[in-house]
Amino acid sequence: MVVDDAEVVFTVDQVAEANTALRTALGRPPENFTMAQFIAMVSDEIDQLRGKGWGDAEIASLLAESTGSIVTADSVSLHYAPVELRGAARPT
Repeated sequence: MVVDDAEVVFTVDQVAEANTALRTALGRPPENFTMAQFIAMVSDEIDQLRGKGWGDAEIASLLAESTGSIVTADSVSLHYAPVELRGAARPT
């Protein structure tokens, strides 16, 4: 069976699970991200929510609720990565 790699897609949850499995196999702890790295990683979505009228306080509240960590509007504003500073890999 021939598989076209361009047609195979992974969810962010699958990527996280695979990363954890690989690190566990290597005897390494789970990967952790600083607040700055985390906010930069979700900056595309922050853009989209801002475009729908969400404020940084609302976004911070959603991030805090979904992660169980403290995230403030100031953190969102301070660590937000503008488009030109974001990585080249884009999800489909």
